[in-house]
Amino acid sequence: MSEYILEMKDIVKEFPGVKALDNVNLRVRRGEIHALVGENGAGKSTLMKVLSGVYPFGSYNGSIIINGEERKFSNTKDSEGAGVGIIYQELTLVKQMNICENIYLGSEFQKYGVIDWNKAMSETKRLLQEVGLSSSPDTKVVNLGIGKQQLVEIAKALAKNIRLLILDEPTAALNETDSENLLNIIKALKNEGISCIYISHKLKEVKAIADTITILRDGKTIDTYPNNSSINEGKIITGMVGRELKQLFPRKEHIPGEVVLEAKNLVVYNPELPDKRAIDNVSFVAKKGEILGIAGLMGSGRTELMMSIFGAYGVNKSGEIFIDSERVNIKEPRDAIEKGLCYLSEDRKKTGLVLMMDIKENISLVNLNKISNLMGINENEEIKIANDYVEALKIKTPSIEQKVKNLSGGNQQKVVIAKWLMAAPKVLILDEPTRGIDVGAKFEIYNIMNKLVDEGVSIIMISSELPEILGMSDRILVMHEGKLTAEINWREADQEKIMYYATGQQTSSMAN
Repeated sequence: MSEYILEMKDIVKEFPGVKALDNVNLRVRRGEIHALVGENGAGKSTLMKVLSGVYPFGSYNGSIIINGEERKFSNTKDSEGAGVGIIYQELTLVKQMNICENIYLGSEFQKYGVIDWNKAMSETKRLLQEVGLSSSPDTKVVNLGIGKQQLVEIAKALAKNIRLLILDEPTAALNETDSENLLNIIKALKNEGISCIYISHKLKEVKAIADTITILRDGKTIDTYPNNSSINEGKIITGMVGRELKQLFPRKEHIPGEVVLEAKNLVVYNPELPDKRAIDNVSFVAKKGEILGIAGLMGSGRTELMMSIFGAYGVNKSGEIFIDSERVNIKEPRDAIEKGLCYLSEDRKKTGLVLMMDIKENISLVNLNKISNLMGINENEEIKIANDYVEALKIKTPSIEQKVKNLSGGNQQKVVIAKWLMAAPKVLILDEPTRGIDVGAKFEIYNIMNKLVDEGVSIIMISSELPEILGMSDRILVMHEGKLTAEINWREADQEKIMYYATGQQTSSMAN
């Protein structure tokens, strides 16, 4: 028997105008965790879609060998039958169904056309125990946190007797505790003989969990390394981007100007729990030409604070908002945009982009007045503006008529930024601006942020990544349970201090 559970040989996959995979080779040993890393657009997800049957045999060139036998998958059912399972970054669970129903959806235990729910429940309990999830099988998925939903996805894969598990950015939306728990589960599955292909931009996680690391760049296999002391994060990054990034965070010395946004005594109630305060008497200022970072643990109220200011969240609001010293009444996002306040949401696919529209349509979406007249949309002007932003932001695409669903995560994020830049913001709120994108694309987005600040834009950045908060912010606000617990100058900030206030240990003096 071969030592490799999987061999992918000379895989070539082309789309119109793009060679996504160019003779890629990948070998995964039995019972190993094999990390696959690379920039957005490097070909990682495309390669996994070839392996899992999303792209069927005949739509690519090359061969897939599993357990020493060449396989030709027509669909995902075929790959699952061969012991291959994939869990995507965007989970595929049906939220209104319970755990048991989700795990066996499409593969129910049946006898004479009747589902055997007793057997399904019994098997679900066993699977949940295997992945370390204590929830009842009849718990609705909608009532589970994202970390537990990930475990349900793994249990669903195990129910299909998967021997090779593919995890695509599994911790992108998880907090530190849930991420650590998931990594421990993956290690436990390895001990049971299950191989894993682990795709992640979080290189510390890769170093912590992987046995072997393969780097892809521009659709090609760059190299495969054993994970040992000879391969460090710097070497991985150089392989991913093709150059050495000496500084992950291109910090610039900003000189803040006058106050452009001020919030006074904001109180906002949760629309789903009208008696619960989501934002509790928060006051702060954001200044022209600075990056104001907002840190805090999940559930601290960071996103709720900014969405409420943007007019997209909350009930029974009180307090005051000023833009350029003028008190404003923002009832909906359109009011905010008209006042120069723009919001890049944390979920670009759900609330930032229209995936079936092309690049130029997405860029012009919030500012059609700028390119319209009595005759309708001036298409020539729309094309010119879109091309200008594609060039300025270095958006990788064969055409501005490319649908954004076909772009990599980093390039999708740049399209969202272009959309808001066209609206000429005074204040640009960036909620998790680099979530799920690679180090090279992150670096480019940081440079875009610096350029905007130099032009006088006030940037408010929400981030769960403390190195990002520390590396890019001029001032840092820390939140805990809907309250502002600290304001820290970047020179005085460190991870321990931020975590101290993020866990509600103490409220510092709030000097502006």
